[in-house]
Amino acid sequence: MATDTTPATAGTVTTYDVDNPAPVIEPPRARTSRTPKASRTNFELYGWLFMRLSGILLTVLVLGHLLIQLVIDGGVSRLGFAFVAGRWASPFWQAWDLVMLWLAMLHGANGLRTIINDYAERDQTRFWLKTVLYCATVWTILLGTLVIFTFDPNIR
Repeated sequence: MATDTTPATAGTVTTYDVDNPAPVIEPPRARTSRTPKASRTNFELYGWLFMRLSGILLTVLVLGHLLIQLVIDGGVSRLGFAFVAGRWASPFWQAWDLVMLWLAMLHGANGLRTIINDYAERDQTRFWLKTVLYCATVWTILLGTLVIFTFDPNIR
């Protein structure tokens, strides 16, 4: 029978074989009394899935937007108030920009939420950072939606 002799601690040698397997190593994030209870929801799974699907859809929307606005419609020199007014007269372009706004904001907020969860160590810091993030996201989505649907091309 082959055995492996490995130094374990200062001055002692442990022999590992079939009868004496390697020691059990505790997981780095073992549950403690402060660890939140496991939930029955799959929120993180849905967040992960949303990031992948919204990323694919955003890539199509943004590249399509850039292709149409900058290549097909004559480039940056043509962009202006009248161009936006003409574009948003169509429900198709309103919906395109609305979906792009909502997906971009929710995608970015979900990514930043993950970063806050990973790097904010104190519960109170995490709470306030996420509160500011959610308020800014809701505010930007509401304001952007309001602008898209109430845009008045006759404003002077």
